[in-house]
Amino acid sequence: MNTKVRDNSLHNTLIYIKQHWQLYVFFLGPALILTIVFRYIPMGGILIAFQKYNPFKGILGSEWVGLKYFKQFLSSPDFMQYLVNTLKLSVFGLLWGFPMPIILALLLNRVASSKVKQKIQLVLYMPNFISVIVLCGMVRILLSVTGPFNMLLGTNINFLTIPAAFRPIYIISGIWQGAGWASIMYTAALSNASKELKEAAQIDGANIWQQIKAVEWPAIKDMVVIQFILQAGNIMSVGFEKAYALQSDMNLASSEIIATYVYKKGLLNGDYSYSTAVGLFNTIVNVILLIAVNKVVEKLNDGQGL
Repeated sequence: MNTKVRDNSLHNTLIYIKQHWQLYVFFLGPALILTIVFRYIPMGGILIAFQKYNPFKGILGSEWVGLKYFKQFLSSPDFMQYLVNTLKLSVFGLLWGFPMPIILALLLNRVASSKVKQKIQLVLYMPNFISVIVLCGMVRILLSVTGPFNMLLGTNINFLTIPAAFRPIYIISGIWQGAGWASIMYTAALSNASKELKEAAQIDGANIWQQIKAVEWPAIKDMVVIQFILQAGNIMSVGFEKAYALQSDMNLASSEIIATYVYKKGLLNGDYSYSTAVGLFNTIVNVILLIAVNKVVEKLNDGQGL
């Protein structure tokens, strides 16, 4: 019976689309064209990674060299340093940054007054609208030798010249900027949590942790799983702009990541083929991580993943 109803619903939908195809073309056409032009056509550029690219000869006229640049990067003495720096920055950022929006959403859900809640949300969301470059400028001022942080500690240390300090600075500033905005989806999901069930739990004497576990967590669990898979799958996609803006000659040992290396090799040195190969390697690792994390989460989450 359910199969028959589903088939009838699909049939009716197809008839409706056929009758009103102009409407779908009008609304979906521009988005589809933009996606093809700016997303799919540029994918042809990855051929540069397998060529000794010459801008004057173009992609079709350049010499084919196969996996030469991939081997060159993998055999580079700095390969492991760039890979480890990228992984450390992204993995630590995920471990520390991922739970923060969830914690903020759970805390905001405990605020009874809607006016107070709105004011808190306004303060939490505002940093998201600060551009990355402006944020990096603020960080440089705060952590400079004559900045407020040194004045508070009574020291005169330039923290951005210390390689060991780069990672905490990058991660903490990222959490401050993005955690509040990222908590929106969890706050919205928590609004679907059963108020009756929550009241019943309170009457039964359940403490805060028990209420979260029994009522609030089930409401956001699926969203948490999806977001974790997506973020874990983008582990190699560390933000280039922020890493480059906070980078200095003194902290290169920990701040030089694959994204900044690709920028310097490709745009500054003009080695397009090599930088494309490095970028493609980065993307392949991302895809492998996404699939692997999804499989692991499926096993731990009763078969539910992406």
